Amino acid sequence: MDNWQEDQIQSLLGAKTDVAFFAELSRAANKIGFDYCAYGMQMPLPVSKPKLIMLNNYSEGWQQRYLKENYLAVDPTVAHGMRSVMPLVWSEKVFATSRPFWEDARAHGICVGWAQSCYDSKGVGGLLTLARSNDDLSGKELSDISLKMSWLAQVAHEGLSRLVVSKMMPEVDVSLSAREIDVLRWTADGKTSSEVGEILYISERTVNFHVNNALIKLGAANKTAGVIKAAALGFL
Repeated sequence: MDNWQEDQIQSLLGAKTDVAFFAELSRAANKIGFDYCAYGMQMPLPVSKPKLIMLNNYSEGWQQRYLKENYLAVDPTVAHGMRSVMPLVWSEKVFATSRPFWEDARAHGICVGWAQSCYDSKGVGGLLTLARSNDDLSGKELSDISLKMSWLAQVAHEGLSRLVVSKMMPEVDVSLSAREIDVLRWTADGKTSSEVGEILYISERTVNFHVNNALIKLGAANKTAGVIKAAALGFL
């Protein structure tokens, strides 16, 4: 680890709140040449409308515009981040199918950028975006700082997860026993309690006991919800 990384990790790990952490993240981004920094984090639950946190230092005008026009739904960098963890350098081609959004962003001084997503074992996804108003990202600059940018994306995800995930998604702290996971896994495959009992050499009553315990822990109303929650949290 070089001196830059050592300095940043100490500052970032010392942050006690998401706001303080993001302030340090923005400073780290500025040190490698970016005026703007944004981090979005999405929980896997609830399935119908996953909880989302968005932190950025864009102008107030652009923040309001982004929300008002629901640009999150058409932002191609977000779409890319949801299907790939490969870094993305902004280009005309990237924004070809969302010209109004791209032109609006440029009008607000957001013209050059880079983004990379991260996902963890609990299904929590995050997207780091670094941007500035001018000076295109040259091949040499990318070569010089690409490792630092990807490192920041990983640290941002780990750091913010530590500070916000348990608050936004209490289920993440649930601990299921091996047997509870077993019965939910077979339930997810469409097996009845009787069939699960035969497979695991336990009684149907015992199967239901473990299922009910898992549902209570997960805060799920029924088997279907329990299986979905367990899968979203990476248990299955």
